[in-house]
Amino acid sequence: MTTKNATSKKIAALNDALRRHGTGGKIMMTAGVQALGQAAVSEIIAKIRAYDAFTKDNDPWGEHDCALLTVDGNKIMFKVDYYDQSLQYASPDPSDATKTCRVMTILLAEEY
Repeated sequence: MTTKNATSKKIAALNDALRRHGTGGKIMMTAGVQALGQAAVSEIIAKIRAYDAFTKDNDPWGEHDCALLTVDGNKIMFKVDYYDQSLQYASPDPSDATKTCRVMTILLAEEY
């Protein structure tokens, strides 16, 4: 396995932990998603946690950092960004959980 491949797998595992279990970072959502109501938000979060349709086409780097899905007719996007621990700058190494604070944002696709 190449170093780049191994790094992508580490990043994907950390992103999956945040997406599936809410560990290793912060989860934010836009006002547009919140405006859908608590029942819709709960369903969106459940669908994002269960999402596993990553392919070469929608995840070319293999990091599981972004996807689009449809929930009750709403096009939803989630995106993981990598910051340093102070949340001021980009992470120096997204594959190192001690140097990275992940922030997953859940938004309506139209808000992107």
